[in-house]
Amino acid sequence: MIEFDHVTREYGTKIAVSDLSLSIPRGELFALLGPNGAGKTTTIKMLVGLLRPSRGNVRVCGFDSVKDPRLSHLHTGYVPDEPCLYDKLTGREFLWFIADMFGLARHSAEERIAREMHSFELEEFADDLAESYSLGMKQRLVFASALLHDPDVLVLDEPMVGLDPRSTRLVKDLLERRVHEGMTVFMSTHTLAMAEEMADRVGIMDRGKLRFLGTLDQLRDQMSLQTMNLEQLYLQLTSSSESRSR
Repeated sequence: MIEFDHVTREYGTKIAVSDLSLSIPRGELFALLGPNGAGKTTTIKMLVGLLRPSRGNVRVCGFDSVKDPRLSHLHTGYVPDEPCLYDKLTGREFLWFIADMFGLARHSAEERIAREMHSFELEEFADDLAESYSLGMKQRLVFASALLHDPDVLVLDEPMVGLDPRSTRLVKDLLERRVHEGMTVFMSTHTLAMAEEMADRVGIMDRGKLRFLGTLDQLRDQMSLQTMNLEQLYLQLTSSSESRSR
């Protein structure tokens, strides 16, 4: 479903992502972890078509994000790290705008808007302007818009920002259900406990390179530290990587 084929992204002389090769199959929740500046957001922006790789290819459902951007986008939902809305549109109007962007037929769009409003408990606020929404409500509306066209791939950059505990649980349950139904989820997060709870596999990136790829048990085996949780393993791995780079 998602393929990075020897992908490198440069900003002038700085290499933000270096020779990344990664394949994520249908029905997997993958968590990309790493410290600030590791290259996670650059990786996500290449995945959703906001940046072009300097070298290599990114494919979603077989479609190249550079050569076939429209087809790639049709299969992808994206929740950025900061909710981006039109303040003078109501929640319902914003979802209609997104439905039009994806070319959904009116009857289908109406059903899906009602479905997502219900899923994210936004019905009471559907006709309020987005500028009146709290940060958590804005994040839930962005989630609703990302799922409106039933994408095969959902890309999340720090998805729990601004969500209260009830909303966090709601999103977790929804993600688990969608993954069970076959959706592929690519999630970048600093919330290691959530990655440990939900991810089928994790990737740990540092200084533009993928330092680890696999399950939590495989990470424990690699580091010969069987009793540590993900946070302890992550800190151990990234600290070791930093020491080697000096």
